[in-house]
Amino acid sequence: MARGHQKFQSQQKNAKKLAEIKKTKGHDQKAAAKAALVYTCSVCRTQMPDPKTFKQHFESKHPKSPMPPELEGVEA
Repeated sequence: MARGHQKFQSQQKNAKKLAEIKKTKGHDQKAAAKAALVYTCSVCRTQMPDPKTFKQHFESKHPKSPMPPELEGVEA
């Protein structure tokens, strides 16, 4: 069992190791979310993950604009 100074050193070493792990994994979620946003609205430049959401967005936000050709066959 570690006591005193050795225990303190072990705790610091473990905290440093955990901080390194947290630092390297911190950006993966953002990158994955950004990669999932594939479709971009040509009118307002909003990004959507799938064509169904994109069509719903286009019908509700831009009803007077002509439908983009990539949304013609998509069912909402």
